[in-house]
Parts: sequence; C-alpha cells; structure tokens
Amino acid sequence: MAKESGLGWTTCEVDDSSGTARDIKNDVTNLEFATPRAVQDVTGIDKSAMERLLLLADFSVTLNGVFNDATDQSHDVFKTVPSTSVARTTTLVVSGQTLTNECLYTDYPLTRADDGALTWAVPGVLSDGTVPSWS
Repeated sequence: MAKESGLGWTTCEVDDSSGTARDIKNDVTNLEFATPRAVQDVTGIDKSAMERLLLLADFSVTLNGVFNDATDQSHDVFKTVPSTSVARTTTLVVSGQTLTNECLYTDYPLTRADDGALTWAVPGVLSDGTVPSWS
C-alpha cells in the first residue's frame, strides 16, 4: 500500500438511536480514533528488563463536527445520546480500508465559539467486546 493523505474519506457512519446507519461525513470536520491494547507487567525479580503480556483490545473515537439539524444529519444521530442507552455501529472507511465497531457515545457537547461557530465533539467507546479489526 502506498503512503496516502487523510483526504477523501468514503464513509463515516454512525447509527442513530433506532439502529439506522447515517453517513455523517459531510458534517464531521475531523476525528481521532485509537485501537490500544492493555499491557500487564509480568517482570520477575530475576529479570533486568521489562517483561509484559498483551491483554484486552479497545477502541475509542471522538468525532468533531459542525451543527447540522437537517433531516438524517449529525444532530439527528447524536441528539438522543443523553436520553438513550444504545450501542451504535460506527463505520470508518478510508482508501478502501474499513474499521467497524459497536460504540457507546457518552456525550453530545455543543460549543458556541466567540466567532459564532456552533460545533460538537462526540466521544465514543467500544461496547461489545469485539476486537477492533480493519478489513
């Protein structure tokens, strides 16, 4: 695979509270996601260097975007975060590479900046115990 930029994402889908996937890539201005692994230190007193085991895998995401309350856009997806307790399928696709996870979104904070911009930054975490895997 060649080196590429992060331009031209094909998909950034998040389920609304009823389970319908909504492609909100037009409202998302930037995002950050991680697929970390926990590590256990198992170094015995007989060692002179660290010894570790890989443990559970995880996924977290923060989607940042502009407020859009048109039908089937980002506000429709996230407005129910405070009032529902449902996992939402989150699918990211860039350069033909797909990462799909079941996430719990934990907040829908809106910010009105001093220049008048109305934006949001929605954090999500892995919900179902499935190891994050690119396909």
